[in-house]
Amino acid sequence: MKQFIQNLHSRHLESASSFPDKEMANQFIDGFFEFLFIPNQLTKLSEFELLKEYEKYRTYLSTLVYDVVGTAAKTEELVKVFFERVPFIYDDLHKDAAEILKFDPAAESIEEVLVAYPGFYATAVYRFSHQLWMQGVKLIPRLFSECAHSKTGIDIHPGAQIGQSFFIDHGTGIVIGETSVIGDRVKIYQGVTLGALSVSKEVAKMKRHPTIEDDVVIYSGATILGGDTIIGHDSVIGGNVWLTHSLLPNSIVYHKSEVSIKDKNNFSDVLNFVI
Repeated sequence: MKQFIQNLHSRHLESASSFPDKEMANQFIDGFFEFLFIPNQLTKLSEFELLKEYEKYRTYLSTLVYDVVGTAAKTEELVKVFFERVPFIYDDLHKDAAEILKFDPAAESIEEVLVAYPGFYATAVYRFSHQLWMQGVKLIPRLFSECAHSKTGIDIHPGAQIGQSFFIDHGTGIVIGETSVIGDRVKIYQGVTLGALSVSKEVAKMKRHPTIEDDVVIYSGATILGGDTIIGHDSVIGGNVWLTHSLLPNSIVYHKSEVSIKDKNNFSDVLNFVI
């Protein structure tokens, strides 16, 4: 036991400088999302108060980034670039929200989308995570994406490339892999997987996940695999479809299953579906 504790202590010493605070990461991404999209209805902040709150989140992110990169100058530059991009990401997210309001018949207002739609929350976390990922910060975005995953059941790797006006409906069970490329105005429903054909480490640096071109709709339960798989623009992928090859633009793919309905009184032994 003594030897194990000594080994554990050595490992902790080796890794202590490279681990960001997981709880702070969750608090940052949750709080920053609410700060941007869900203003407190009881206490409307002045512009000065908004600026102070904005700077608070800048400080939080600086702490997280410093824990990973270890130098003040690099931390300052990374955080500076991130917050310079925030207004553009904010505009992109409002396009995402508008797309949800436009196409989901259950959505009655933009406020409902911002406050109550898990797909929008997951998309927002993805867009902020992707920005850091593109700046070369990898561990913190993974913490952010896992925060969204645990809350929504939607797993979007921060390395994926997703275009504008992205629509996730319901969303539970969606998986979007690291090298996925998704165009503009793509709509994805619950249970969709954009995955890899191989999980071998030898292909880790290659494009392993599919490309989805503009204006594609992918219905629930569909699985699309492979880095060479390209779904042409304006295609519709039906529910429960399994695809490992490319499609031309304007394709429609659907899975046809057969449902049998019979009178159970004609069967002496009724099937037992109890699990």
